[in-house]
Formats: sequence, structure tokens, C-alpha cells
Amino acid sequence: MTDMVPMKRALISVSDKGQLLELAAALKECGVQVLSTGGTAKFLQEAGLPVTDVSDYTGFPEMMDGRVKTLHPKVHGGLLAIRGNPAHEKACTDHGIDKIDMLVVNLYPFASTVAKGADFDTCIENVDIGGPAMIRGASKNHPFVTVLTDPSQYAKVIEELKANNGCTSMKTRRSLAAAAYAHTGAYDAAIANWFARQNDEVPAVTTRAYEMAFPLKYGCNMHQLPANIYKMNNGTLPFKVLNGKPGYINLLDALNSWALVKEASKALGLPAAASFKHCSPAGAAVAVPLTETEKLAYEAPADLTLPALAYLRARNADPMCSFGDWAALSDIVDEQTAMYLKTEVADGIIAPGYTPEALKILSAKKSGGFIVLEADPNFVSPGGDVDYREIGGCVFAQRGHGDKVITTKMMENVPTKNKDLPEQAKRDQVLATVAIKYTQSNSVGYAINGMMIGVGAGQQSRVDCVKLAGRKVTTWWMRQHPKVLALQFKPEVKRTGRVNARVRYIEGDMTDIEYKTWAEQFIEVPAPLEKTDYDEHMKTLTGVTLSSDAFFPFRDSIDVCIRYGVKYIAQPGGSVQDAGVTEACDQYDLVQSHHGLRLFHH
Repeated sequence: MTDMVPMKRALISVSDKGQLLELAAALKECGVQVLSTGGTAKFLQEAGLPVTDVSDYTGFPEMMDGRVKTLHPKVHGGLLAIRGNPAHEKACTDHGIDKIDMLVVNLYPFASTVAKGADFDTCIENVDIGGPAMIRGASKNHPFVTVLTDPSQYAKVIEELKANNGCTSMKTRRSLAAAAYAHTGAYDAAIANWFARQNDEVPAVTTRAYEMAFPLKYGCNMHQLPANIYKMNNGTLPFKVLNGKPGYINLLDALNSWALVKEASKALGLPAAASFKHCSPAGAAVAVPLTETEKLAYEAPADLTLPALAYLRARNADPMCSFGDWAALSDIVDEQTAMYLKTEVADGIIAPGYTPEALKILSAKKSGGFIVLEADPNFVSPGGDVDYREIGGCVFAQRGHGDKVITTKMMENVPTKNKDLPEQAKRDQVLATVAIKYTQSNSVGYAINGMMIGVGAGQQSRVDCVKLAGRKVTTWWMRQHPKVLALQFKPEVKRTGRVNARVRYIEGDMTDIEYKTWAEQFIEVPAPLEKTDYDEHMKTLTGVTLSSDAFFPFRDSIDVCIRYGVKYIAQPGGSVQDAGVTEACDQYDLVQSHHGLRLFHH
């Protein structure tokens, strides 16, 4: 068997006629005889290309409203005959079967017909029968037959035909056969899943078909190869890559953070932003004006636009954790937002769009390596509303809950004696609850002034989440202490250095060696903060919201959070200890909302 096989006869029957004339012209140039059916034959004939109708070749007309066109031994025998096999050669001679060396077929558009909302009968008529049968037969006989199932394959085959006197190589034919089987497999999977849905059944066997979108440098770690991003068959990704090369964790952060800001903005009617690291938010916020003290503490630029304001707040919840973050914005990124982001150390950004000036600024960041993704705000997964995940040989399936939008209305179920819940508190309850919805569980989050000020993620004990996030709240609030605002840095200390130095000053647990290096950053080395500085300043923090992704199992979380200015609680409720937790809230005169929706995230 020779590696190179000449193409003498091709059968073309396609619904997608893109790039077909270029392929047909190349076949004509190589002296290939073309068989075709119905609309494809007419299309080629009108373009002046010689075509023999399959009906003329088989001696049978198309029948049964086109259901039977190519289901004939002269078609399938021509595709399946093993060249050089005496019995096959004799059968072809005895029955007038011409060998077919190339098959060009794409299938009836079943998936798009379903997506358009067509009725049952129309969908049924778009189930292709002859096409998959021919594709499978031609692919089985790929040592002799070249099978094309997508217009994107035509250019490479045309190039190979021209370079090899009308022949194709075994490598090309085998690659095309693999793609063909994947194509029919995905097609059958879509039909099977659709049939099951007609009876409201969960399919006994579920087949998910993915198409390679692009390869990744590696997975979570350098040794985790191969690593790729796939999209659903016949679908698109929920984003476009405008600049840079995103990695595995970048994309996890991008999808999670985009869901957060999209929901927060929808729920609150304000531009929203998030700062993500390792699949959890370091911070999240909506565009609420800054106080004068906040402007100083955050080193805020003048005249911030609303998207820039939202991201500045998100970034300043926990600026040390936000170092090297992934940014997400719910609104179009403008020049001012891009200029602010330019000054920060970050890996990438996702947003629904960018002004030309903003895109230019961001694309130049990190020597051109900054990742810019454009999210599709109207994206609907072609895979349906069930999420699948493969881990250790098991496939987990669950319905997503992105459509369970958190609202201020949900916060109006208040079981505590104090029911005074102002609008800004509802806003912070919603923001905090949306944020922890996309945070690794267990999780809690503190919020005030439209921004998260402490997120406690991924702890086995809920009260440990409260303590961890509370420590972040302390750092955030102490950054606004007069002694911290008065720190005098040397001119050469950069923004990131100033941020880190302030945080370490507040934390105060430096070794002698670390302290020596830290002190070199100041014109005048500051005296350490005293316990009274913390105690007196923390007493001035009030009106904070605490939200939890699940119910509080004991009152201990309430006893802890009160140290961090908490006045408002948002949680699902539903614990056998609800009464005890509510009693604890009453003892501290807190306002507690039970919104009824557990939000574990893994």
C-alpha cells in the first residue's frame, strides 16, 4: 500500500458551502471527477463546474423527501472497497461500482436547528442519516479515501493536492479520519441528548463533545502537561483573547471573576469590579464614592471614572493579596481605568469591552504580555445548564447556579429584634453575598461602603473564616489610622513597596533582620503602633456587613465578628442552632438577614 493516493473521483454533499468553490476548482484542476447531490450539485453547476448527479450514477432518484439520496451500494461500495483486494475489485466490476477517493460532507445543521427553537418535526428532519453513514465508511477506509467534514480543512488539502500531483498522504487521511469520527460522534451525542430532553430524562449515557480551542503552556503547574482549553462542539468560548497568552489558572480566575462582577452589577445597578487570586476574590466592589480618608489611604488618582473607582476599591480590600491579581470589570474599560491598572502589578483582565485607548494601554503592559480578555455578556453555554467535571476517573454533574441572582429583596427576611436595615446595608449584604458565592468554601466576607474589606476563604471551620477575614478587616481599617497615613517614605520607594510597608507596620510582627530592611524605606523611622492605637481606632469602625456562604452552626462567629465593626449579618439560615445565633445577634443589637440560599463553592 502506497502512502500517497491519487484522487480520481470525489463525492461532495454539503449543507455549509463555505470555501466549496475553491475546493471544487482545485479538484477540477487535478482532473478529479465530481459526484454530488441536490442543492450541492446545483450550486457547483451554476458556478460552471462539471458535476455528475449521484442519482445519475446510482440509477435511483432521490426519494422520500430527500431522506434517501446516497444510501446505495454504488455509493458505499465505492467508499469502502479495498483497493487491490481481488474480491472487492471483482465486486466493483460485477456491479458497476466506481471507487470514490474523496468524500466531502458536512451534516444537516441539527444543533443550530434546535438552538433556533424549531419544533419537534423540524428537528427530526435535520437528523442526517446518509451523511454520517458515508463519513464513517470513508473514514474506515482511510488508507484509500480522503474524508473532509469541515470547510476549515479544505485549504490544507488543496495545498497538498497541488504539491503532490493530485495525491494525499496517509498522515493527512488518518488525521482527517480521526476528525471525521469525532464529528459524527459529537453529532450523535447532540441528537441523543436532545431526545432524552424531550422526555425529561437524564440520559443513561451522556456524551460530551469538545473541540480544541487552544493549547496552554501548562496546567496548574509546569509538570502538568498536556494542558488545553476546549470549547463545546459547534459552540464558542465565553470570551475572546485580545492580547497575551492566558494560562490555566488565569482562565479559572477569569471565568469566576467575570461571573461575580456580572452578577453584582446586575443586582446593584452599579459598575462592579473584582481582584482575583487562585479562584477566590482578594477584593470586590461597586462604584461608590471615596471618602477623603480613603483617597489618602488608597493613594487614589484624581477624577476616577466609575469603572476605575470600582476596581480601585476592589484592589484596596487586601492590596498585598491583590499583588499579581486577575482583574474583572462589569463595564467597558476606559482609558482612566487602564491607566490605573497600568500602575498595578497584575496578570490580566476580563471585561465586556475596551475603548481603543484602553486596549492600547493594556496591551503594552508587561512588555506586551498582559492578558486581555473580552467577555461575551450574552453568552449561553451550548452545553446546557449542567456543569460537568472529571476528577480521578469520576464525572461529577450538577446544575449551575449562576442564574440564582442575589437581590436586596432576599435580605428582607430579618429574624432579629433589630430590623433597621438601611439601603446601603442591603447593598453591602448583596455585594458580600455575591462575592462569597464565587469564593472557595467555607467562606465569609466583610463589606462596607460598597466594597469587600476582608474575605476568609477555604477554611474547614467557619469561625476560622471569620477570624481570618477579620484580621484582614483590621489591616484595612488601620491603613486609615492617622499614624499610618502620616508615614514618610523616601522618594525612591515605589507604590508596591509603600503598600507592603504599611501593611507590615500594621501587622508589627517583624524579625530584627526584616525590621532593619523595612526601616530603610522611611525618611524618618516611625515608632511602632501601640495596642491602644489598635483598640481605639477599631472602636470607630461601625456599619460593617458580614456574609456567610452557609449557616452559622454556633454563636462563636457572632462573638468574634463583633470586634470588627459588624452591624449587619447575611446568611442562609436553616441551622438547628438558628435560634441561638439569632439570640447572639440580639445581644449585640445586630440586624440579621436569612436569605435562604446556601452558596458552597468548590
